[in-house]
Amino acid sequence: MMSLGSEKRQVSLSKIATNDGHGENTPYFDGWKAYDKDPFHPAKNPGGVIQMGLAENQLCFDLIQAWIRNNPKASICTAEGVHDFKHVAIFQDYHGFSEFRKAIAKFMSKVRGCRVTFDPDRIVMGGGATGANELVIFCLADPGDAFLVPSPYYPAFVRDLGWRTGVKIIPVPCDSSNNFKITKQALEAAYEKAQNDGVNVKGLLITNPSNPLGTTIDRDTLKSLVTFVNDNNIHLVCDEIYAATVFSSPEYVSVSEVIQEMGNDKVNKDLIHVVYSLSKDMGLPGFRVGIVYSYNDAVVSCARKMSSFGLVSSQTQHMLAAMLSDEDFVSKFLAESSKRLAKRHAHFTKGLKKVGISCLKGNAGLFFWMDLRHLLNEPSFEAEMALWRWIVYDIKLNVSPGSSFHCPEPGWFRVCFANMEDATVDIALQRIHSFVGKKEVVEDLEDDQSIMTTTTTTTTTTTTTTTTTTTKRSAWRNSNLSLSFNKSKRYHDDAASGFMSPHHMMSPHSPMPHSPLVRARN
Repeated sequence: MMSLGSEKRQVSLSKIATNDGHGENTPYFDGWKAYDKDPFHPAKNPGGVIQMGLAENQLCFDLIQAWIRNNPKASICTAEGVHDFKHVAIFQDYHGFSEFRKAIAKFMSKVRGCRVTFDPDRIVMGGGATGANELVIFCLADPGDAFLVPSPYYPAFVRDLGWRTGVKIIPVPCDSSNNFKITKQALEAAYEKAQNDGVNVKGLLITNPSNPLGTTIDRDTLKSLVTFVNDNNIHLVCDEIYAATVFSSPEYVSVSEVIQEMGNDKVNKDLIHVVYSLSKDMGLPGFRVGIVYSYNDAVVSCARKMSSFGLVSSQTQHMLAAMLSDEDFVSKFLAESSKRLAKRHAHFTKGLKKVGISCLKGNAGLFFWMDLRHLLNEPSFEAEMALWRWIVYDIKLNVSPGSSFHCPEPGWFRVCFANMEDATVDIALQRIHSFVGKKEVVEDLEDDQSIMTTTTTTTTTTTTTTTTTTTKRSAWRNSNLSLSFNKSKRYHDDAASGFMSPHHMMSPHSPMPHSPLVRARN
């Protein structure tokens, strides 16, 4: 028998638990780690990293809080609502409260202009959009199967769609030549290549509105996508979690509208599935409300059983059923949210335009797609990562590089704008102004204006270092930083290029079995 003092043997864990499928060791999450180590606070840490990598809608919390105060019966934690405590607290099956499913179905219709209706009996709950996406993939595909996904796409799809399911993602490249719109040619090329490579493609997954582009897919393109999946007898999963974030024309078009228009004779509805959530449209990611809405009866049945692993709490269902059933509140909330998103988007993008930075024209989402190609030292992803590292660790803005979204072109960055106060937006803009060398930066950010460059002359016995200060864009262009996510190696690279960043003097801490198969294509 092993004594307590004996050396413990290594205990192995499962491959699925310990592999790199989560994706946390990527630039997308590295920026979050940088923020976590040195978070901006207007009073406590004004020089910290501003979080611009989190797509969260914090612009309308006042409206929700006002509704809660005016409707105390909606909560079982109030004197007015505690009489419902037992009903809410006892066991609930995986169907969920019928009043919750009815309210969700009605809200989904309202968000889509009431041009289409949704059947409450097809509403399946999941643990947020993450859980809902994984849930539908578990139902549609087996390990080793693949889904086509137009790129650029949400970085965590690697985790959501494939980490535990074993399903592969095949990017369908979209580029700036047509504003990153998906084309029939690109789709067919990716599908044909996958077939030639012996990969079993089970479906196509799209996000509409797009994350990270902040654009919506037009009606004709949606029809062509529906036609494509029908012709090839594969599934179409439409992630529509940003449906209510549209703030300017063109209006939002859901795949549900399109298949309704096309008719049953042209569409096999068994191939169409919608993923929805309240995380973005209402700014409630902590409530973990994810929805799978499928037109396939078998998927609904399978998904409902599998949803046991990620249900929405009954307390959350109870409150949201009351809130989303309040038609007056919902109408006012959606209108005001759109108005505030439009105002914030315009303020930010106009501020960038003043310093020569353009963005892809967007009409939806909680972010914009920023074009910094003109600031790259060379048109390469290495140069993009060097620029990104400089922005995160020296300018102290956590923006997300396009390469983490599998963008085929270097130099694009996603910037989230709805997760901060107005004053923080202005500070972020001031830092960007400083970054590109503009003179009209406020005096209290002068330290951020200075980009320290180092010229090192080495002889056989001595090294002479001269430090100069410049705000010129050329200081960045000449830095020639190489790709690195390791702090110590980063400093080595900087020194090797004759470059010393402010990080040397005042650095924040750097970061941190088979599914039920629905018969489509085997």
